[in-house]
Amino acid sequence: MGVKPDHWIIKMARSEKMIEPFEESLVSQACVSYGVSSYGYDFRVDRHYRMFRGQPGAIIDPKLVGSELFEDFEGDSCVVPPGSFVLGKSVEYFRIPRDILTICTGKSTYARCGLLTNITPFEPEWEGFVTMAIFNTGPAPVRVYSGEGIAQVIFLSADEVCTRSYGDRKGKYQAQKGIVLGKVE
Repeated sequence: MGVKPDHWIIKMARSEKMIEPFEESLVSQACVSYGVSSYGYDFRVDRHYRMFRGQPGAIIDPKLVGSELFEDFEGDSCVVPPGSFVLGKSVEYFRIPRDILTICTGKSTYARCGLLTNITPFEPEWEGFVTMAIFNTGPAPVRVYSGEGIAQVIFLSADEVCTRSYGDRKGKYQAQKGIVLGKVE
C-alpha cells in the first residue's frame, strides 16, 4: 500500500469528482487551513452540529443512540464544552475509489487546544458527507470555526483492488447526507 501525492488527489478530484466542493490549493490565510496538502486533503466542518446534551453519568448505547441526547445547532462557530463532544459533518462530499482506503486525523491547530477529531477510515467505494466526533479533552470551552479545516484525510492506494467494497456490501453509512448517529442493523 502506498500514500497518494497531491497531483493524484487533484487529478481524481477533477476526473472522478472524488471530493466536492474541492479546493486545489491549501487555503491558510486567516483561517484554520483546508484544501490539498502534500499527501492528503484537509477538509472542513459544516455549520450544522449536533451537540451532546446527555446528563453526566448517562449511558450511551452504541446499538441504540437516542436522538434525545443531542441538540441541533447551526452557526458560524460552535463552542465545545470541556469534557464533552459535538458531532459535525464535512462541507465536502467524498467518493472513494475501489482501490483506495483513507486514514483521517485531526488538525494540529485544534489538537493544541485540547480538541480531538475522531473520524473512521473511508473504505473503498464509500461515499457521503463525513460525520465526525469533535471532543474537548481540556478544562476550558473550545471554539470550532464552521467552513474551516477540521481534519486531514490521507489516501492510501492498494496493490490490488478489494474483493468486496463498502459499496458492494451496501454499508449502513453509505451516501449519508447529514449528521448520522451510530446504528446497528
